[in-house]
Amino acid sequence: MFVTTAHALTAPAADTAAVVRELRDRAEITDALHRFALGQDLRDRELFASSFAEDAELDFQPTAEKWGGQAPLMVGRDFIVDTILGGFEGRVDTSHQVTNPRIAIDGDTARLTAMVEAQHLLTGNHEVFALLKNRYDVELVREGERWLMRQVRIENIWISGDPKAIF
Repeated sequence: MFVTTAHALTAPAADTAAVVRELRDRAEITDALHRFALGQDLRDRELFASSFAEDAELDFQPTAEKWGGQAPLMVGRDFIVDTILGGFEGRVDTSHQVTNPRIAIDGDTARLTAMVEAQHLLTGNHEVFALLKNRYDVELVREGERWLMRQVRIENIWISGDPKAIF
């Protein structure tokens, strides 16, 4: 499920071209999650959508269950974008921090494990908030020079605030 290898790069150090290709892939893989985070924070539909494959799935259910909430399994890029951005529009301000990326690449597919801290505040009253520390398990697919998230599973580690007021 999570990337737990004891090293980062798999390309032999003596093969400079292979190392450069792998480093480029790793930067593009991490960028997919950064586009996801910043796209939400800026309410930038195009940027947010650019992080997902057309047939993407996003599973927020494990996190919602942690506070007794419910979330649909979101299937399809447009449904994910409409559900998340539409649900927060004019109502919730967000800020995301992405850390600790671990990556495993297998040809044109990859797996990314990362920590994401997500602050959610009611737009009209920032005293009402939910701060979540989540572990992301992401499967990605290569599309040309970039990578897109195909499956995203968000598992909560801890919550502070009132998530029911936000979600």
